[in-house]
Amino acid sequence: MNKRRILIVGGGTAGWLTAAYLAKALRLAERSHLDVTVLESPDIGVVGVGEGTFPTIRSTLQFLGIDEGRFIRETSATLKQGIRFADWGHAPAGGERHQFFHPFEAPFYAEGINLVPYWLLQNAAARLPFAQALTIQQRVADAQRAPKRAHEAPYAAPLNYAYHFDATKLAGLLADHARQLGVRHLEGTVTEVALDASGAIAHLGTPQHGRFEADLFIDCTGFRAELIGRALGSRFTSVRGQLFADRALACKLPTDPQDTAMQSCTIATAHEAGWTWEIGLNGARGVGCVYSSDHIGDDRAADILRRYVGAGSGEDLAIRSVPFAPGYREQQWVKNCVAVGLSAGFLEPLESTGLVLIEAAVGMIAEMLPHSGPMAAPARRFNELMTARFENIINFLKLHYCLSGRQEPFWRDNAARTSIPDRLAELLEEWRLRPPGRFDFVLDTETFAFFNYQYILYGMGFSTELGAARDDFPQVDEATRLFAKIQRFADRALADLPSHRALVQHFNAQR
Repeated sequence: MNKRRILIVGGGTAGWLTAAYLAKALRLAERSHLDVTVLESPDIGVVGVGEGTFPTIRSTLQFLGIDEGRFIRETSATLKQGIRFADWGHAPAGGERHQFFHPFEAPFYAEGINLVPYWLLQNAAARLPFAQALTIQQRVADAQRAPKRAHEAPYAAPLNYAYHFDATKLAGLLADHARQLGVRHLEGTVTEVALDASGAIAHLGTPQHGRFEADLFIDCTGFRAELIGRALGSRFTSVRGQLFADRALACKLPTDPQDTAMQSCTIATAHEAGWTWEIGLNGARGVGCVYSSDHIGDDRAADILRRYVGAGSGEDLAIRSVPFAPGYREQQWVKNCVAVGLSAGFLEPLESTGLVLIEAAVGMIAEMLPHSGPMAAPARRFNELMTARFENIINFLKLHYCLSGRQEPFWRDNAARTSIPDRLAELLEEWRLRPPGRFDFVLDTETFAFFNYQYILYGMGFSTELGAARDDFPQVDEATRLFAKIQRFADRALADLPSHRALVQHFNAQR
């Protein structure tokens, strides 16, 4: 049987997650005719702007066979139950701040009754916030409780969750695991990309190891996109007209291990030209300022970041600048080369979509990879699905911006109809008369479910007018009983669940 060779160019989270996933999915250790190699440049570090994840990462880590406790210990991880948004609806004024929570848990569902219309028909001035009324997770996160107890099975919990982690440490963990699964690791710098007569990659050249040939080349070279962009010329589709942010300033600050406060959510705080993230790790917190360079300069962004972390202008603060172009490659799989991670595209860190896109891409590669013959055949379907996924994420991210009532130029530009994708604009018109539903989306190309849109819409104060249909929702007493039941469940969860810090300490005490 002919040798089937897969060469992954680039390490980091994208390269090593791809390597580990393919090694596991293709049963590399059992198949001598398969070869998976990671060629990693020793001169390029991990970007690591995305240190938050989506709940899909639990299934991925479990599939790989990585113990949850080990993952938490070795990546300084904490658990993440969602995102707390501050100041997105309006700027702070008169001591009032707008806040809402986007939990990972789906809204409470009871057979025969959908509570969302009943919440919409309640008095807007008196009702609980949407996420608090329909889930227990907001109260759990607000109380800094964990989504699970120490005795529960790895990756299982009463409440849905993801993680915050140190990106550099995650890449190291994945590298160790991939090598254990049979992946070969070489360090070298690509100095030549030769194409054959058909335009496919014939070989790569390196000064350290000479020539590399492969059946499939996977480009994990980050923003440089050495193979898919520079060599194969796949055009870049910019979405700067919809998503304006194109810069981030990031820093990491140590935290006192005796500090009892440990958030189990990302905190996203809007500012005049973008937003700041705050991610709590075990022993540190990552803070970053995301902004549009068309609306403020780098110095102003640095001031916003310093003010957020409480640092004075003369205080030494190690700030890393990460410029990025929001968009994606028009074709992410060209002939015998497929791009994964930043080389395929990047939007912005909001909602932690970077790692989700890596997971989606490598899952499709593993399933679509032919056992023999040319590897160009799956490219068309892969490109179609990944393009749709990027476009749908763009719609979801734009939703956070275009509903704001903030008056700074950045936010007014985001609210302009010309900056809103047509599909999102159409849905917003429909949602003025009904809440988002499952038939609005095709699941195979979606990262976010219809209820994720509900959390953002109603957290931002969007109005769905159901007054004319009030008589179509006669189960008011039953809905009232169920709303009260959710709050009793929340009371019980607060009594039963450990603090987030206690659970993280439990994992770190194990060896």
